[in-house]
Amino acid sequence: MPKTLPPPVNAHTHIFTGDHVPPWLARTIVPWPFYYLLPLSGVVWAFRLWYGKYGPGKWRFFSWWKSLRKTRYTLWIFANRSLVTAILYHAAGIALTLHVLVTLSGWLQPVLASRLDSEAPGWARTVAGWWQGDTLGPSMTWQQWWDDLRHRLPHVGGLTLGEEILMLTALLLFFPSGRNFLLFLLRQVARLFVRLPGKQYKALWNRYKTIGRFARYRKQQDIFEALAGQYPPDMRFVILPMDMTYMGAGKTKSAYPDQLRELVKLKTKSGFRERVLPFVFVDPRRMDDDPGFFRWTLKEGRVELGDCLIRTLMEEHAFSGFKIYPALGYYPFDHRLLPLWKYAAEQKLPVMTHCIRGIIYYRGRKKKEWDTHPVFRQTMGGDRYDPLLLPQWKGKDFQVNFTHPLNYLCLLDEQLLAQVIAPHPSLWGLFGYDEKSGAVTSGLRDLKICFGHFGGEDEWWRYLEADRAVYARQLFTHPDIGVDFTHDSQGAFSSAKLEQLWRSTDWYTLINSMMLQYPGVYADISYILHDAPAVLPLLKETLRHPKRAERVLYGTDFYVVRNHRSDKDMHAGILAGLTEEEYDRIARHNPERWLSR
Repeated sequence: MPKTLPPPVNAHTHIFTGDHVPPWLARTIVPWPFYYLLPLSGVVWAFRLWYGKYGPGKWRFFSWWKSLRKTRYTLWIFANRSLVTAILYHAAGIALTLHVLVTLSGWLQPVLASRLDSEAPGWARTVAGWWQGDTLGPSMTWQQWWDDLRHRLPHVGGLTLGEEILMLTALLLFFPSGRNFLLFLLRQVARLFVRLPGKQYKALWNRYKTIGRFARYRKQQDIFEALAGQYPPDMRFVILPMDMTYMGAGKTKSAYPDQLRELVKLKTKSGFRERVLPFVFVDPRRMDDDPGFFRWTLKEGRVELGDCLIRTLMEEHAFSGFKIYPALGYYPFDHRLLPLWKYAAEQKLPVMTHCIRGIIYYRGRKKKEWDTHPVFRQTMGGDRYDPLLLPQWKGKDFQVNFTHPLNYLCLLDEQLLAQVIAPHPSLWGLFGYDEKSGAVTSGLRDLKICFGHFGGEDEWWRYLEADRAVYARQLFTHPDIGVDFTHDSQGAFSSAKLEQLWRSTDWYTLINSMMLQYPGVYADISYILHDAPAVLPLLKETLRHPKRAERVLYGTDFYVVRNHRSDKDMHAGILAGLTEEEYDRIARHNPERWLSR
């Protein structure tokens, strides 16, 4: 009999609703106070209104809309079946299109003022020369070009705003060619405004669109059904909630515990129990604010949970692991998290961590204690070492310091873990820390950690371009361990080497080296999978290494990645791009081992 394969798993998905996201995502990206004009809650409200019971998104299901559509078609086909009426129809369409363009140019003039003052390109001067009867129009600004055009176009004057809107509506409803041309122009204007400010504005715009796509869903179950419907019925899903309470972007409409209670109901729903694998999002600041979130005691050298929400979720409702997002404003080795990581290691529970630069990060001001790294040091010449300087000021830049893969060495490497524990006597017994020797007897080497997004596609390109980088070569020159993080060529502990790795080494190399050296380290290909043709060559090379191949997980980052591609598109792409054995490894065998308790 053929061996039964474990079910496939998508190891990285989200189903939180728009109510779980704070309103001021534009903070620090759009200058104060203008970000108040772009509340995410407004986007959610608009989409829910559009797709509401009587919203425009539902009009196509009503009989009156079908009657209107039939009437519109009857008029259109009548106008186009006769040569005479077709000529009149198209002439009216051209005139109406030109009139609407003139009207819209007046409406948009204040918005486009700075662009209208710039010089018009050659093609625009050529057109102006044509209608002026010259071979080439004179040098002119866009404003002069518009004014000349408005003067020459047929224009119906004296109309009220309501009549102008009525003419615009008529164009959109009855003249497809004019409508398509108008929408083309408006898309170009929209793209101009997205491109002008920079990459962060574009990323913000895309995130708003992504959340907007799923904003009409008020319950996580509805979003989950949209996800599950794109996969075979045996596919299972790791569900990663998000707690954005402390990111400094305003208060969420729905509290984080409510999000967890919804997941409990989803987990117990008939037909979903085996397919839904929810994690618990943990934030050390919530541990401070809510004592009932996590309580623990040390009993016979092991962590025992007290009466708390985490115990209820993990031991009564069979949640599958923990999720962290350090870019929201903390390090993964925060001392408040260490007892939980000890519990996770003892119970063989996995931890999923965000590891990519993105648009979700701490929006508050940089704190003084973030000026330098809590553990790593930099050489100042001779035998002098100072704390590693972290000079980034803006949140979008500083997030890299919270997200950096080397932070996880402060959990996995016992020498670095001891430095984290030393200032906190309450944790000494937990890890067997000896104050005299500065060593621990019980560490976190076996903690199961997955680097979500594998560092990001930009770090994959950085690795591929690093043909002269000494440390990137070591995945080939030392294929069994990759980079030795903490020792110099003489075998001595080296803070200078850690500094070099932090400053200059790509994250792909660092994560792969950790997978080679620590038995619980994994990475998933979520989000970066949207660019499958570009990442597949390096992914297949990674899977050729027998040890690294056991640590890669299939994941998509649904629904955050939807502005690029749908899940069924990415799943079909990965099935086509990998062999059956490679797919089974990353989607079946590796997730089974990572999730197994």
